[in-house]
Amino acid sequence: MSEVSSTYSLVRDAWKKLKKAESYNIQKQRMIEWRKGSATERVEYPTRVDRARSLGYKRKVGYAIVRARVRRGGRNRQKIMGGRRPRRMAYNKLTPKKSIQRIAEERVADKYPNMEVLNSYYVGEDGGYKYYEVILVDKNQPTIYKDRHISWIAEPQNTGRVYRGLTSAGYKGRGLGTGRTGSSKSRPSIRANGRLRR
Repeated sequence: MSEVSSTYSLVRDAWKKLKKAESYNIQKQRMIEWRKGSATERVEYPTRVDRARSLGYKRKVGYAIVRARVRRGGRNRQKIMGGRRPRRMAYNKLTPKKSIQRIAEERVADKYPNMEVLNSYYVGEDGGYKYYEVILVDKNQPTIYKDRHISWIAEPQNTGRVYRGLTSAGYKGRGLGTGRTGSSKSRPSIRANGRLRR
């Protein structure tokens, strides 16, 4: 008896092998449209419904999806032509300590200050940009603070959680995704262990 696949698993498998999937041409058209649009744009439906649902999104009042566009690559500047010592030129090793995904989350949080960032996920990239969809939650909505599954986000200690690295991308960037072993010097934070990289 053959195993019946769910709709979410079919969507997930298509994203794993995007170039071989039937939706690849649609994805290329999306990139052209997204590049012409604004850097942060609210969307009605998630592009990857399987990923959004696994990260806590629900189709109800109080939830929102915002697509963010962030530049790709490092931040190395062009070489300065002039009389300066190489040490003072400051055009090398300027890669940020945060991931591009965390930067995308923070930019969306700045744009929507009345909402909290729940999580985010990757939706595409082209030659110059990467695109992420960020899940936002309005903690002042009765449908949110009366729901026992998500009401924790309305508590005061979770205000500005994206800026403190408390999303999934933030935990990964802080080295906290390895469980108990292998990250003893990352808890409670890198700063607390005197390992602040400069």
